[in-house]
Amino acid sequence: MRLTTKGRFAVTAMIDLALREHQGPVALAAISQRQQISLSYLEQLFGKLRRHELVESTRGPGGGYSLGRKAEEITVADIIVAVDEPIDATGCGGKENCMSDQGRCMTHDLWASLNAKMIEYLDSITLRKLVEDQIARGISIEEQPVKRAISSQPVVKPIKVNAPNSVFALGNAFSK
Repeated sequence: MRLTTKGRFAVTAMIDLALREHQGPVALAAISQRQQISLSYLEQLFGKLRRHELVESTRGPGGGYSLGRKAEEITVADIIVAVDEPIDATGCGGKENCMSDQGRCMTHDLWASLNAKMIEYLDSITLRKLVEDQIARGISIEEQPVKRAISSQPVVKPIKVNAPNSVFALGNAFSK
């Protein structure tokens, strides 16, 4: 069994989201920047997480994602299963079609037992536990930046000038 980037990134992004859940919806772009995960990849993962009701989305300015359930109700197994990560060490993918001359392959029961133990272990670890571990390690959670509409640049209002804007207009101004 090999945990791919899909499962690792999903768990990492969910920890990031849970760490900031008290600040309101979290933008995927912010998670992408902090965790160095492609934004388009996160969008795919969060679509699956949303379909499994692990996250909720908020649209519009100031929108983003928040947890769909309490962090203590979400397990690592829930996250990995939601993003279609196979938790299977058998050679047959659990279909029991790993037949040899004597029936099932000789190691099928061993790998099936390992699958059960992995799922049991991942199901025992909650998102809340992972967040608490990060806080205990001293991770710093920045305050949410001030939300601004569209641009972070200040709006510069044009100065109204009553001066002529061409040579002809200048000539007309003196002829009056």
